[in-house]
Amino acid sequence: MNPRLALLRSFHGLMLSAVVTGAAAQGLRASPGLASSLAAQSDNRPRQADHIVALVNSEPVTNYEVTARLLRIEQQMTAQGQALPARAELARQVLDRIINERALLQLARENNVRIEDASVDRAEENVAAQNQSTVAELRRRVVQQGSTVELFRAELREQLTLQRVREREVDRTRVSEQDVDQYIREQQANTDASNIEMNLGHILVSVPEGANAVQIAALQARAQRAQQRAVAGEDFAALAKEYSDATGSSALGLRPADRYPPLFVQATQALREGGVSAATRSGAGFHVLKVIEKRQAGLPGVNVVQTRSRHILLRLSPQLSERAAVAQLAEVRKRILAGQADFAAVAKAQSQDASGPGGGDLGWVNPGTFVPEFEELLNSLAPGDMGEPLVSRFGVHLVQLLERRQTKLTDQEQRAMIRNIVREKKMEEAYVNFVNDVRGRAFVEMRNAPE
Repeated sequence: MNPRLALLRSFHGLMLSAVVTGAAAQGLRASPGLASSLAAQSDNRPRQADHIVALVNSEPVTNYEVTARLLRIEQQMTAQGQALPARAELARQVLDRIINERALLQLARENNVRIEDASVDRAEENVAAQNQSTVAELRRRVVQQGSTVELFRAELREQLTLQRVREREVDRTRVSEQDVDQYIREQQANTDASNIEMNLGHILVSVPEGANAVQIAALQARAQRAQQRAVAGEDFAALAKEYSDATGSSALGLRPADRYPPLFVQATQALREGGVSAATRSGAGFHVLKVIEKRQAGLPGVNVVQTRSRHILLRLSPQLSERAAVAQLAEVRKRILAGQADFAAVAKAQSQDASGPGGGDLGWVNPGTFVPEFEELLNSLAPGDMGEPLVSRFGVHLVQLLERRQTKLTDQEQRAMIRNIVREKKMEEAYVNFVNDVRGRAFVEMRNAPE
């Protein structure tokens, strides 16, 4: 099985278990300050004041665990500029998340789910790289801020374990044609402005304060000339450079319709993609608007950027550990870059994937086709670049981006992308149900509330 699967995102919701919980599903992508966030679980409070706040199948959850996690999340939310909810409510959500995680980790132990040290090593390396430091620097920072390397790595291992449990559960999710049709109907029925996304091209012919009727008429004529040339098919960006008094790009960017001025929405409401509005007057002047893209927020756009890439995949086994596979592909990469080996030839000889006989070529694909860590790496590469060995749930990959192109999707391709969206939605729902079921089968005894 190659990595051409629907997008698999990390846990959603406010109470993610540390920054790395979401990162575990995406190559352990972490936000700046992760080390301090993790280190926050060690503060200067006297441990003798600790007490049990809950039992999960006789395993205790302590007040210290909850308050450390609470502090970490408050720091994270503050750094991101988010408003903090009431502390008691936040503490309740944190405790609820920890109880769920404890029950899932217990289930993982019962099912002999194990994370190799090599996986934790890679996770640690990815966290360090995201924080623009080496592993040694990351560890020093963790220790300096009151935690320990052992505690840091233990938490990484727990988050990888939780992700492994999640993947095993949601991989069984299936999407029917009826599911796709129902999703399209639901999105099309939602005509609220917040559910319509548009990217508008904009030309502004300014009207200065105090302009007289003659001046206004001349400026309106200028805007109308720009509009007529745009309708005739001339390049809108070039026309904006010639006519527009607005600063910045002529394209305003894809955003919900309710984030555009009502005047813009009204002027383009009846237009399809490629349509150009009449010159419309506002207090600032005359506006000419072109609908570059218009779509339902929950549906893929017609125009997308596709990628063509190739990879070499080594699957993990008792005979091939993750560390050994990474080292093997790192050596292959080195030889290819030195001109001592050919990527396609190595893929044909060594890749354990259906794409191997074709030199590892994965063909042209749409956004959201690959698993997140694979796609994230592709997005970071320029055509011709080859990434460092990448670990996914399929094994270890050596990936090269060959080309990028912008293309218009066929109806069939749009349905394929919608299928991925629906699958992701169903996976999230399936996982929530799974967690609730595991929680429901666990014996949970609530003790004193967190302080």
